[in-house]
Amino acid sequence: MRVWKSDFARNTTTRTASYGLSEPQLLRAPSFPLFSAEWVENPNSRSASFPRRFAVAAVLFACGMGAAAQTADEAWLRSFRLRSQPRHGTIPVRALGSGAVEHSAAQELVSGLKRMNGNAALLATGSQDQTNGGLAGSGSAAGALIVGTADEVRKAFPEMVFPRDLHQDEYWIGSAPYKAATAQMVIGGDERGTLYGVFDLLRHLPSGDVPFDHSIRSRPAMPIRWVDEWDNPDGSIERGYAGRSIFFEGGNVRDDLAPVGEYARLLASVGINGCNINNVNAAPQLLDLDHLKQIARLADAMRPWGVRLAMSVDIASPQKIGGLATFDPLDPEVKAWWAAKVAEIYTLVPDFAGLTVKADSEGQAGPSSYGRTPADAANLLAGALALHGGVVLYRAFVYNHHLDWRDPKADRARAAYDIFHPLDGKFAANVVVQIKEGPIDFQAREPVSPLFAGLRQTSMAMEVEITQEYTGQQRHLVYLAPMWKQVLDFDLHSDARSTPVKDLIAGKSFHQPTGGMIGVAGVGREAWLGSPLAMANLYAFGRLAWDPDLKPDEIAAEWTQQTLGADADVVATVDKMLMQSWPAYEGYTGPLGMQTLTDITGSHYGPNIESSERNGWGQWHNADHEGVGMDRTVATGTGYAGQYPPEVSAMYESLATCPDNLLLFFHHVPYTYRLHSGKTVIQHIYDSHYEGAEQAARLVDDWDSLKGRIDDKVFADVNARLEYQAGHAIVWRDAIVQYFLKLSGIPDEKGRAGHFPGRFEAENAQLKGYKVIDVTPWEDASGGKAVSCEPSQPTTRQGTTSVVPNSTPNGDRALAPEGMQSCSAEWTYSGAPGRFNIAVQYFDLQAGIAKFTLDVNGKPVAAWAADATLPSRRPHGDNSTRFTVRGVELKLGDVLRVVGTPDGNDPATLDYIELIPARR
Repeated sequence: MRVWKSDFARNTTTRTASYGLSEPQLLRAPSFPLFSAEWVENPNSRSASFPRRFAVAAVLFACGMGAAAQTADEAWLRSFRLRSQPRHGTIPVRALGSGAVEHSAAQELVSGLKRMNGNAALLATGSQDQTNGGLAGSGSAAGALIVGTADEVRKAFPEMVFPRDLHQDEYWIGSAPYKAATAQMVIGGDERGTLYGVFDLLRHLPSGDVPFDHSIRSRPAMPIRWVDEWDNPDGSIERGYAGRSIFFEGGNVRDDLAPVGEYARLLASVGINGCNINNVNAAPQLLDLDHLKQIARLADAMRPWGVRLAMSVDIASPQKIGGLATFDPLDPEVKAWWAAKVAEIYTLVPDFAGLTVKADSEGQAGPSSYGRTPADAANLLAGALALHGGVVLYRAFVYNHHLDWRDPKADRARAAYDIFHPLDGKFAANVVVQIKEGPIDFQAREPVSPLFAGLRQTSMAMEVEITQEYTGQQRHLVYLAPMWKQVLDFDLHSDARSTPVKDLIAGKSFHQPTGGMIGVAGVGREAWLGSPLAMANLYAFGRLAWDPDLKPDEIAAEWTQQTLGADADVVATVDKMLMQSWPAYEGYTGPLGMQTLTDITGSHYGPNIESSERNGWGQWHNADHEGVGMDRTVATGTGYAGQYPPEVSAMYESLATCPDNLLLFFHHVPYTYRLHSGKTVIQHIYDSHYEGAEQAARLVDDWDSLKGRIDDKVFADVNARLEYQAGHAIVWRDAIVQYFLKLSGIPDEKGRAGHFPGRFEAENAQLKGYKVIDVTPWEDASGGKAVSCEPSQPTTRQGTTSVVPNSTPNGDRALAPEGMQSCSAEWTYSGAPGRFNIAVQYFDLQAGIAKFTLDVNGKPVAAWAADATLPSRRPHGDNSTRFTVRGVELKLGDVLRVVGTPDGNDPATLDYIELIPARR
């Protein structure tokens, strides 16, 4: 039996000497500046013991660490509010310890209570010395809110009754009699537990729940709760959609690390205790001494919040930067190199969490170069880390991306299980195999990876993606907690007993020493994740990693209340929007387990169905004229279904029992095959795409109902994103519907597919300057064509304006900037008079900022700029965008004209206009 105790969550107090504090500073009695803030009591609270009137006093320890500048968006921590009217009084907050994390807890409690009462002020009122029996001394606890670790409380108040068996990261919030009084307490099993307890107390209070009389005791389900940031030294972020890195710029660690501290605070507030700072496609140069010294500054910024720093490493580093002739994991020189490098890291970052490895995958070097296994490589690093208490996160994302698509037995989904299952029991105890939630790659829906049931003597962590690589890239609202919850609750029935994934990764089902959840976050400098509502995913990840039994709708309501306010209608509406967003997205992109139908060889964003066919990447859905789906059965297919334990395998193997939402992941069926719902596959494809797009449109209406109830800036930001999503959902709908209508030849029984009443194609308009072009893939444009205003002479950029030298004037010249060519498309309305919303569908290329105008009978109706930053530099579903002008009166014979003005390499490409009857 292996005996190894993870040191991942060591009590931070025992490591304070490594925080840059001198020994005399640690030993001397600190002074405690006293601060006060107003408290608002909820008169409906169940807590009889919580005083009705108090102001808060907190200690700021003299340890040489000032408060971090609040320069970044505080997200859900910025808007704590109580529901009742303020009543004033005083109570001291008494923090018993002087460690960095407990310091943060005391500060957070004061500032949090202050935020809850808008008229509160933070005022310095004096100080007390620990030795004089005052506030910070060992005297009476009467009237004080005590914050500290279990050990500290035992020493200060030996007779006090409270749970004394608190574990690492665990906390207890409650009250206890002490002498003639009652003390309210937030007690942690260690300093980090104390901090988590403070955040939970503040999370409860705005809802009117003051938990001191009924108490709360909470312990994380999983010891490893990390985020992975795929940041590059140059400041870019792989699969990041919110600007540049908060960690790096120009090859080095940034000078301004205030956002790093603020991000660590956000992570700590939901119980996240580790942060991997760099891309899994690792940059070996980050391991040189100069960069490691810089990285130590990042660890310093995160340490006060109990967040430990981790790094991704290239397994070939000994050869690439170490000067060795090999990186063979069994070579003694390689082993010595890693041991020395890890020791160097811990000299600079004594609480370093560990290393993440991506190897033998998508071009990354790995142990297979020497005929070695992932266990050989993982154990090499584990041996170096074990001396210091670190862990290795070895990704199971190992597969051949040059598969032969003509081979009916080739299957990327099989790879992780085929490679790692035979190695079970061969990994060192401080190795954690990091497994993606599904067998492919963060798709809108996949089955649970069978590898979770295939490793019984190896620790596991489930990797999910917070950044929405395949689910709308934060431009689309997609709340992912319901997806993650389904995976966590899925019962794999290993050993013919109940083994839900959440128990397997927590080490409860077999004999794994540790485990957890990893979330690929991709935060950047633009409001962390770009979209305000996307932050619900980061919040939900932390909450589910702490407690996988939480319900996604409850988490959504909790996040909404803290972020947008406690208004009941706001909470209910946003909760509904979040919960409906994933089903909507799945509906208008890739239902029935087809996986993504996006551009997998490019942006991973817009529709490009055939990019996942007939190539080596293995995300095939095998659509042809007769049917669609991947046969992964044991009987006739790749055998993937047989990787599951028998009960689950049998469910997926049989058409009779395979769930509809994964049918095409496991089976190739005719389009006329009838689902359990009674619909044919082809009709479900049509219906789901129309229904999903309709749901996306309703998100706009739901959000619009909240105008005036939430912050105006947030409202406008989200409203623009939802309007865009509703338009892009139509792009997705039309692309998939057109493609499968053409491929199958089976009409939509509801008559929608291929019929677009009210749509006027640009290629059929009266054109001036515009040229008809083919769009690739064809389904990404209505009818496969668009019109492009390509200048007759090459353009040159001057600032933000494109100039066409010696351009020839035309009828639209007055609408264009000086020297700029414009093009126009005109249609004559021949329908009944009415009031319409006019949607203009165009392609917004990132290589310039084209301009558009819409006029009716020569009178301007709207003008706008194609100024979004969308993927792809050619007309494509990535950048097909809709601009809608509402409430335009039209009558027979009216002339509608769109004028496009190119800029740079954006030729103002136009797809169509669509007239939609307006609601009166």
